[in-house]
Amino acid sequence: MAAPRLIQSRQNARVKELRAGVSAAGDIAIEGEHLLAEAAASGLKFSTVFVEQGQEARLARLHLPTDAELLAVAPDVFASAVHTESPQGVAALVRLPLWTLNQVLDRRGPALVMVSGGLQDPGNLGTLIRSAEAFGATGFVMLPGTVSVANQKVLRASAGSAFRLSCVTAKESEFFAALEARGIKTVAAVAVDGGSATSWDFTQPTALLLGNEGAGLAASLVERANARVTIPMPGPVESLNVAVAGSVLLYEAARQRGGAR
Repeated sequence: MAAPRLIQSRQNARVKELRAGVSAAGDIAIEGEHLLAEAAASGLKFSTVFVEQGQEARLARLHLPTDAELLAVAPDVFASAVHTESPQGVAALVRLPLWTLNQVLDRRGPALVMVSGGLQDPGNLGTLIRSAEAFGATGFVMLPGTVSVANQKVLRASAGSAFRLSCVTAKESEFFAALEARGIKTVAAVAVDGGSATSWDFTQPTALLLGNEGAGLAASLVERANARVTIPMPGPVESLNVAVAGSVLLYEAARQRGGAR
């Protein structure tokens, strides 16, 4: 990469974009060596790379694109613009992939789509996106009320999976119409009174619905689902964290599809 340009003002336009978490062009801020390395490995477009002055040596091991704008930022200015407690002296503005609902649902092979019906905790959404990629989901759909996939905490919790798994927002009516047109069945995850998770045939095209952390799935979503499943729990626990529950169900889907080892 070219020699960085030194920035010493907190009012610099790029520093303001880093602080805001998004640029005027729609690029998203990410922080830390791991996330930058994942973004580069995933082929994301980097518009600007920020390095804390004195930490330039970190760039050599990240293998970042050479065509990005490179800024060395004074330590106090850098600290004022980042959000993580330990950003490791590097950050960037990157362009997230843009997907359409058709692209998410028309992937090769039987669909396995994870659906968020109003998840609001960024850590939970990011964890579910990571689990979805790990267990072979073909896409992730976020219905209204779900936190944005571009949220920095979502991106960190996904550990790079949000850069690769096709994720899209959709309206409820649009989403269910698209599922029906493709013959994709919907399964609602409920805390009680559902069939055993092992009883559903996940080898068929399936969209798995998970609801809000506190209220669960909206009644309208449960009613529109083709089936309801509940994770059997022999212990005296009322319910599981939504990210844990979703990961268990994704594992069951992968097991049935022959992907779990």
